[in-house]
Amino acid sequence: MIAASQASLSVTAGIPALAAIMVLFVICLVARANPLRAVVVGIVIACIMALEFVLAGSGILAGSTAPPPPLLLMMVPLTITTVTFARSQLAGAIVDNTPFALLIGAQAFRLPLELLMHQAAADRIMPPQMTYTGVNFDIVTGITAAIVALLLMTGHAPRWLLIGWSLLGSLLLLAVVIIAGTSMPAIHAFGPTNHNDWVNHIPFVWLPGVLVQIALFLHILTWRKLARTAIEKV
Repeated sequence: MIAASQASLSVTAGIPALAAIMVLFVICLVARANPLRAVVVGIVIACIMALEFVLAGSGILAGSTAPPPPLLLMMVPLTITTVTFARSQLAGAIVDNTPFALLIGAQAFRLPLELLMHQAAADRIMPPQMTYTGVNFDIVTGITAAIVALLLMTGHAPRWLLIGWSLLGSLLLLAVVIIAGTSMPAIHAFGPTNHNDWVNHIPFVWLPGVLVQIALFLHILTWRKLARTAIEKV
């Protein structure tokens, strides 16, 4: 692996751009349910992203190779926050005001994300096991999300398909998180030369700190909607 600062322009610009797009999408979802709360949520997310930027930029996240990985210490409370928000009353209002096609179709962002990660591996800043040429198959979620969303919009998506897709996407997200976590320098399960250090640096910290959290958030909302309603025609 080489220094994250040597990543290609497409990766360096693509990760934060995709993060910004998906953050705006989440804020728009909140605005559909409660416009005033959308401002608060936007400020909170901006503060979290700024804190992640500072932690990565200061070298704190990359400052230790001993377990537990510093990034993990950041991700645990962040993920708890994401899950808590996704289970909140406000998130329930989002579920009621957002069709399945939008909740699932938004997960198509995982396709360009996986393409950016593939380029990161080609740049040699990311270990190969984290791309679809390795053992990360989350690109399937991104591709199928678009297909399922189109089927929903034409009224041809049975409930079993949404349940199956949600289960597949959730498991693939869990798998990539496990792969990324066990590839951290403090663990390096895939060998000392194939470690996942690039996400400890700016702007790549927003991949686990923002994009993974949004994928998790959307999955929880989809499961909540499946638990509440039958399939509606969009």
